[in-house]
Amino acid sequence: MARYNVCYHEKPMGFFYNNRNISSDEWDQTQLILVQVAGSICCCFIIMANAMIIAAVGTNRRFHFPFYYLLANLAASDFLAGIAYVYLMFNTGKISRELTVHGYFFRQGLLDTSLSASLTNLLVIALERYISIMNWKVHSNLTKRRVTLLIALVWGISLFMGAVPSLGWNCICSLDLCSTLAPIFSRSYLIFWSVSNLVLFLIMVGIYLRIYIYVTRKTVVLNAHTSRSIQRKRTPIKLIKTVMTVLGAFVICWTPGLVVLLMDGLNCEECKVLKFKRGLLLLAVLNSVMNPIIYSYRDEEMWTTIKNLMRCVCSGTRRQRSSRANIQRNSGRETNSSLKENNAEDSKVSTTEILTS
Repeated sequence: MARYNVCYHEKPMGFFYNNRNISSDEWDQTQLILVQVAGSICCCFIIMANAMIIAAVGTNRRFHFPFYYLLANLAASDFLAGIAYVYLMFNTGKISRELTVHGYFFRQGLLDTSLSASLTNLLVIALERYISIMNWKVHSNLTKRRVTLLIALVWGISLFMGAVPSLGWNCICSLDLCSTLAPIFSRSYLIFWSVSNLVLFLIMVGIYLRIYIYVTRKTVVLNAHTSRSIQRKRTPIKLIKTVMTVLGAFVICWTPGLVVLLMDGLNCEECKVLKFKRGLLLLAVLNSVMNPIIYSYRDEEMWTTIKNLMRCVCSGTRRQRSSRANIQRNSGRETNSSLKENNAEDSKVSTTEILTS
């Protein structure tokens, strides 16, 4: 009983890894370098691509609607995920055992916050699509103020969910309750985390099934109308397909990880959850890589805007180089002209002196 009254806040993470008998979680040096190089490339793509999505929504007035604002917020969550993966890659292996408790909370908090933001964003987008489709409109009537409040609510919930373990729901004072995948997280927290996310998955799938059934019935009715009506219904359906593709990729990439977390929370010793840890992390990174590709592939206007932005960036760098070259040329010309003027003045002075003498 005395063990439950002792807290280990000052211990390094190696103490908690040893408590769970985790000895095979270290990377080989060569493997670690390869993972860091490949992962850095993927994370750079995630960060740059999602930054382009956010910039496209901000610069193109055709995207100034609730759906695209929420889509940009989803890209912002993937942007944070890219940063979290970079931080994770350079704080894993042997370094993870040397981390302090607060350092480990920060590392995992970044990942949990980005995942919570993505999931909450998808739920809000599903509700926005449900409202607009049920009224058979391309975009909902949400005002910018309400959209801003929704985005602030999404990040407030995400930050809270990422900070819950550091706020007290951990096993630092109860080592017998520690999990295997996260040695200072309580198994009860892993059960709550995985079950709540899986329930949200089911809710979103139910919403989109309801939307799909409604759109199918509405389409049958509108097929008998003019081509103008058919053209009007294509755009909302296209947006629905985009979001459903994003949701499908998210569910496929994250459901295995949530199931493994649930097994760990239930203290399934025969499941050997550590074997799946690296593969599940790869799936998570793959999901963040896929999302910006899905946005640009499913939306021609988005892809056109991104291409224009890249051209502007490239032309901007070229203009800077050309302006620098012109400045150097002009400075060289000014130097030569000043030298010529000085030589001319010197020759005039010498001629005057000769005549005077």
